[in-house]
Order: sequence, then structure tokens, then C-alpha cells
Amino acid sequence: MVPKCLHAQTNSCTKGQAKSPGAGQVVKNLIVNADDLGWTEGVNRGILEAFQGGIVTSGSLLANGVAFAEAVKAAKSAPGLGVGVHLNLSDGAPVADPETVVSLLNDDGHFAGGPEKLLLKRVRRRLVLDEVEEEWDIQIQTVRDAGIRPTHLDGHKHVHMLPGLFEIALRLAKKHGIDAIRVSLEDSGLRGALFAGAKQRPGNLIKQGVQARGLKLLARNARTQAASAGIATADYFCGISHTGELTREGLERLLMNLPEGTTELMCHPGYADKALQKSPTRLQASRQKELEILTDPRVRNLVASQGIRLIDYGYVTQTQ
Repeated sequence: MVPKCLHAQTNSCTKGQAKSPGAGQVVKNLIVNADDLGWTEGVNRGILEAFQGGIVTSGSLLANGVAFAEAVKAAKSAPGLGVGVHLNLSDGAPVADPETVVSLLNDDGHFAGGPEKLLLKRVRRRLVLDEVEEEWDIQIQTVRDAGIRPTHLDGHKHVHMLPGLFEIALRLAKKHGIDAIRVSLEDSGLRGALFAGAKQRPGNLIKQGVQARGLKLLARNARTQAASAGIATADYFCGISHTGELTREGLERLLMNLPEGTTELMCHPGYADKALQKSPTRLQASRQKELEILTDPRVRNLVASQGIRLIDYGYVTQTQ
């Protein structure tokens, strides 16, 4: 894969060999990954627009999403969009035979809940890790069978970062020839940069900030583990604390303070279609707001003026 390029005035994108920086030149790479590809057709449409007319470079595909087939078509219609597998244990029905993944499901045969519930189940030894591995293995194979070559793995609601589950994700990455994985350890400096904009809701920011810090405690050695397994990662990650709370001012401040190396910004653009409104996600109107921010010409021009290279995980694996 090659980096997505931006022209400061026209936003035209020329794809070709990435030029090596000159001696002493600071290299700032940015992966802008849109989660939940395949959730609904409205989410798919928003992600595609954020790639074609904005700064999104990558998407994470839900193998059990109700709009999975449409998402595959959308991804194939967008050369240059990196596509990862959004490993899921929190929402919807399993891809595996339900009888083989009983510990992951509730009485209705759907995934039993978010990472907090899964962590509690893991502590109580009621989460069967072999069942997690079987379900995720089939999710990845489903994406591959659809003709998508995944650039990376990540987790829906960061479930892949839970103790014991990150190791499973690494094994499956090796098995399927996937060379990169998201490490959802939010950089505190980048989190601080995103704190800008009058319309952010303090309650959500505090709650999500606590979740981000909790992940750091649970998986502080994740990058070392990935490196030992020969799996590439970004140098920095951000977006947890500001899920559903992204502002243009915060994004601009992030871009102006982006560190040297490779950073991943997680985002959730989309349209709140009827299917999304009926689904159990709190991210509704915020998705279209994020889409507007990510396609704002001022944001695109700032990326160019700051000398930031927009890439996906496929490019990271070529440089590590």
C-alpha cells in the first residue's frame, strides 16, 4: 500500500512511491482510521466519503455487520483505502456457529456486552479463550473470503486489548499473514491536544478518559509483545477519550502538535440512517459531525501545510 497524498489547494490525491525524507527532516505520518465499517449502509457511505473527500485513510470492517456485503463493495470501489478487521465480541450475532462459542453469548444468542463485562467474565474464568480464538479466526477468514486483504487488526470497543485476548489477536495476525495491529494505548499528550472546542461534553470526556487510562494499565506491554511477534504498530494512538466528541478545533490542535513518527487517530464518521438509529450505539448524530470535520477543507489544507503524510497500516508494515 502507498500513502494517501493531499494537495494543499485542490485536495487532489496522487498515489505513487513515497519519497524518502531528506537528512534531518522530521517525518510525521498519520493514519486516520474510521471504525465500524459494515455497521450500517449509512456508516459505510460516511466512511467512503471521508476517504474520498477528506483525510480518512483506513477503515475497520465488522465481519458480522448487517451491512458487511455493502461495505466490501464500498472498499473495493475505493483503491488506496486500507481495510483492517474490527474484531468484535460486543455487538451483534457471532460469525461462528453459536453452539461453539457459548461463553461469548447471552441468552438471545448475541454477544454479551462491552469490554467491562468481558473483563469481569475473564476474571471469573467464564470466558473461554478457545472460543474467542475460534470466533475471531472466522471473522478474519470471512473478510479474506470476501476478497479483502486486511492491512491490520483492531478491536471493536478495544476488546482485543484485554488480558489474554491481545495474545490471541497476535497469533491470528501471524496465522493470516496480517502484519500490523492497533495498540489502543492513548498518548496523554495527544489526548490533551484534542481537548478543544466549546461543545464537548465533560461527562463523556471524563468517562472515556478513565477507560483510556484503564487500557494503559491492562496492556502496558502490548507494543513490546507485538514487536516480539514481528507485528508492526503505530508509534502513537489517540481517539478513545474523544469518541463522539471530536471538534474541528481539537483536530487542528492535534495536527499542529503531531509528533515525529506514526500516529493513529481513531474516528467514527457516518450517517445516522434508520438502521443505525435502531442499533445499540450511542454514536448517532456525532458520526455526521465527524464526517463534516474530517472533510473540512481547512483541515485538509492544514494537513498539507504541516507536511503530514496520510498513510494506512499497509505503509507502516513496509517501514518497520
